[in-house]
Amino acid sequence: MLDIAEELHRWVEQGRDFAVATVVAVGGSAPRQPGAALAVDAGGTAIGSVSGGCVEGAVYELCRQALEDGETVLERFGYSDEDAFAVGLTCGGVIDILVTPVRAADPVRPVAAAALAAAAGGEAAAVARIVRGPADLMGRALMVRPDGRHDGGFGAHPELDRTVAAEAGAFLDAGRTGTLEIGEQGSRCGAPLTLLIESSVPAPRMIVFGAIDFASALVRVGKFLGYHVTVCDARPVFATPARFPEADEIVVEWPHEYLERTGVDARTVLCVLTHDAKFDVPLLKLALRLPVAYVGAMGSRRTHLDRNERLREVGVTELELARLRSPIGLDLGARTPEETALSIAAEIVAARRGGTGVSLTGAHTPIHHDTEPSPAGRIGSVA
Repeated sequence: MLDIAEELHRWVEQGRDFAVATVVAVGGSAPRQPGAALAVDAGGTAIGSVSGGCVEGAVYELCRQALEDGETVLERFGYSDEDAFAVGLTCGGVIDILVTPVRAADPVRPVAAAALAAAAGGEAAAVARIVRGPADLMGRALMVRPDGRHDGGFGAHPELDRTVAAEAGAFLDAGRTGTLEIGEQGSRCGAPLTLLIESSVPAPRMIVFGAIDFASALVRVGKFLGYHVTVCDARPVFATPARFPEADEIVVEWPHEYLERTGVDARTVLCVLTHDAKFDVPLLKLALRLPVAYVGAMGSRRTHLDRNERLREVGVTELELARLRSPIGLDLGARTPEETALSIAAEIVAARRGGTGVSLTGAHTPIHHDTEPSPAGRIGSVA
């Protein structure tokens, strides 16, 4: 639901009734991940997607039905090789979809409205919804903010609300969407529960050091991938809004000094395109010691070898050097700035998702990888 927060927030502000279908769980080669959503308003307008087209028509009708009868339902779609006209996934996967009405009088409406407003405004928020359990609790929701405050509740037992709020807070800290299992004893409602916890966090950062033509192309690709993109260069004549109109921020400052004072996290990617030792060495010495997702540096293989020696001379260890992606990008045979930006972006995605970067043709690796950790490195479950 939160992946289409901007559109749904507008619907809430306009007073529209709607139903939202959300992917809860997937198996096999399913096209969309948990949290992907499709919504339908009372007038029949649809936004979003749950399967890339395979079962959209059937899910659309489920949403229309939910708007009529007010019932929350959980539906499973799989592959049928017995009936060519059966509704299912042609890829052979399986998806579970929760369909929830969000009408003016529905108990989930205030919680959904608060979560959608936060997500649409770029604020961090998590919303937990019951997807399996007693019929009267299906679809009930609770929203959690970064400071631990929560809105709404399940109406079963205050301890259940506190337990889910704490667990949802862990999901939010990790920026993760997934399911949480709560046993009968922990649920306080006489039955085990399964909850979908969706997290919406501000866009991850991409910081591009070096205001060159390759940087301009990389900024455009970074924005396309959903990053908040900053360009940093010590030379004011090159670091200008006119040269980087798509950038969210342009900083004129020595790169290492900017990196020392700006905020980064485990999702941040750092792309060093300056290939000038006086910028690169102090910048990379710092970057390779930060808990960021990716550090890449541009340059020829000769530049790479020379830069590594300079980094060793200033105390960078071999373990730290092993984190450096240099020369930056995957081997696509790239020549132009746009092609080079594509090769860099491909390496960033592969690093994030655990991909190999090899051609899928003839390969026996999975098409979809999921390497993002669960909160606290464990499977979400509560006794």
